[in-house]
Amino acid sequence: MIYRFGTSELDADRHRLCTDGAEVHAEPQVFALLALLLARAPDLVSYDDLMAEIWKGRIVSDATVAARISAARAAVGDDGRAQAIIRTVPRCGVQMAVDVAREGRDAEPPLAAPATIAAPMQQVIRYTKSRDGTAIAWAETGEGPPLLRGGHWLSHLEHDWQSPVWRPLLERLSRGRRLIRYDPRGTGLSDRDLGAATLPEFVDDMEAVADAAGLDRFPIYAISQSVPVALSFAARHPDRVARMILLNGLVRGSTARGDKDSTETMVAMIKSGWGVAGSPFMRAVATLFMPRSTPEELDAQVKMQAVSATPEVAAEIRRRVGDFDVSDILHKVRAPALVMHSAGDAIQSPEQSKLIAGSLPNAEFSLCDSPNHMVVPSDPIWGPCMDAFDRFLAQDLLA
Repeated sequence: MIYRFGTSELDADRHRLCTDGAEVHAEPQVFALLALLLARAPDLVSYDDLMAEIWKGRIVSDATVAARISAARAAVGDDGRAQAIIRTVPRCGVQMAVDVAREGRDAEPPLAAPATIAAPMQQVIRYTKSRDGTAIAWAETGEGPPLLRGGHWLSHLEHDWQSPVWRPLLERLSRGRRLIRYDPRGTGLSDRDLGAATLPEFVDDMEAVADAAGLDRFPIYAISQSVPVALSFAARHPDRVARMILLNGLVRGSTARGDKDSTETMVAMIKSGWGVAGSPFMRAVATLFMPRSTPEELDAQVKMQAVSATPEVAAEIRRRVGDFDVSDILHKVRAPALVMHSAGDAIQSPEQSKLIAGSLPNAEFSLCDSPNHMVVPSDPIWGPCMDAFDRFLAQDLLA
């Protein structure tokens, strides 16, 4: 479909935009926003529709929406003062302010879809006891086959649910599934007393949640420190784990690899600024984990640091993860595994995931073009990763 309006032309099929006879580069979201406004013209596109169509229901700030609208205006020779081509109707939505000519199949403007109100996804939070009596908070969302998400360092069940970093992931993993997740001991809504816990106790926490949720045989999604926990659980209970998705994980922590200085450097950074508003250390830690991210995502992760754990517990968790070593149990893991790692990950080397994939009898490996340890929604690899997860998990349903 080709749309002509003002002095511009947008070719939706060829993903091409021209203004005043010259081709204009438009970021994917900006191009999608223009295409949506043109397809609906002259009707108003509500902000709810923008969220559903452009951001696929993800939570984004008003500033982010305004920035994309501003970029769309600039691409077609308009601005927020004139609004000669793209008009904003305050608190209602956005619409084309000029006539739009269509060329191609189905050139008549589409009829507006009937309004529907989708029930918002909700989570239910419960508690269970780990083997040593530690209270572990866990939550479930969605309906369908189960998927257990391993708990990791930065976690808070309620705050994750509102985070622009984690909410899109939780909604995607809950699509057509019953997603189970939990706050590891020391974090979030679980007991904040870490005690003397080492790797076996973290595995006990995962086992307690699986039992409380009534999970018999199920897949596990794990990232970072939850990867060795998931591997240990799979070695302990090979009959219960159907599949594993292991992202940016590790076999041996930095201390176990003989690099205690690396562990203590991170511990020192955490102790220096954790929970301190505006601390450069807080932002430095967040940036290490997600260098390719939007300011909104980075700010959200800095806030997450403050609510997920105390400085002392956060530092101690990092120190104990440095001691993790599952190299001697990998041969016991029989579940099919999708092992993925970001090529530029500064927290865990891709060599760790290569070792996992090479040691498991039934593993696929993929190296992702990203510097992020935490893959955020704005990262170009986020969508392809989600698609890969869906394809891998669907194999059990097709068997």
